[in-house]
Amino acid sequence: MVVLSDFPPLDVIPVGAGHGPPEKRSDPDDVQSMVRFLLYGNDLEIEGLVASSATLANVARRRNVLDILDLYDQVDDDLRRHDPRYPTADMLRSVTWEGRSGTYGKPVGELVGEGKDSEASGAIIRLVDRPDPRPVWFCVWGGSCDLAQAIWKVRATRSPAELARFLDKLRVYAIARQDGSTQWLLDSFPGLFVILSERNYMGMFWDMPGSDRKLADLAWLDEHIRSGHGPLGAIYPKSGANLRSEGVIEGDSPSFLHLAGGVHGRNDPERPDQAGWGGRFVRPDSSRNHWFDAPAGGETVWRWRAEVQEDFARRADWMRSSRGPRAKGAGS
Repeated sequence: MVVLSDFPPLDVIPVGAGHGPPEKRSDPDDVQSMVRFLLYGNDLEIEGLVASSATLANVARRRNVLDILDLYDQVDDDLRRHDPRYPTADMLRSVTWEGRSGTYGKPVGELVGEGKDSEASGAIIRLVDRPDPRPVWFCVWGGSCDLAQAIWKVRATRSPAELARFLDKLRVYAIARQDGSTQWLLDSFPGLFVILSERNYMGMFWDMPGSDRKLADLAWLDEHIRSGHGPLGAIYPKSGANLRSEGVIEGDSPSFLHLAGGVHGRNDPERPDQAGWGGRFVRPDSSRNHWFDAPAGGETVWRWRAEVQEDFARRADWMRSSRGPRAKGAGS
């Protein structure tokens, strides 16, 4: 699997604060999601981390992702004491790629075509071309333009049969439509497996109506993630873009929880109509392999909150160094 994230600097200033330099003002929810995501590195085969355009400066910066991997590097030995399948930080650094800058919110004509390749789009082609029959899942937290450019390049340089084989290996779970390339993928490739979440993902928000807020508010985070769980837990932001709403936001997390839930036997990721940690989806047009939010929306995600948060807390406990003190009350 590959994550494409509009990942901000670790000292990100929530855009709702209304101040700060553009290169630091953004939505911290990608940092929240990345902390959780890295704790699933034992169950998910991470093949790529793409830094796409982020912050008000609209800049794709590989260094931002590398900075959080430096924190992961300080806890990954502890994680491997619980499961040796956790990847090393060096391995993850080796598959961290930079996308194009200046793409957020742009129309597809400015995103895809001749001269619009990036380090990330080239790496995506090489990854999918590997002689491995398994599909590659792309979890799109930011814009999908680097993936779209890879597909455009294959279509422009290969035969229709080769393009079909390439597309057949792709699975896309996109959070919202953050640039014009998402609609282009839907319009241009009816057979491409695409899950598009435009409401379901909000079920991760701690204060979603109907959900158990105490399982995802700031007090829960301070006890189970942010305090006494090493530098990776400590970097977990208090809020998303809205400073007044402190707690789990993680709007991007359903994209990989759809897969993690599959690992835990909750759903078959190839069947988005099944209920699972990443939500449930419907296919309104049987001639297209495109899946959209089920009518229940965010409820299809927050209904799993107790189970999902329990698993998050359990994994975060693995980050505690065997040499360090146990945080008072944590894990209780």
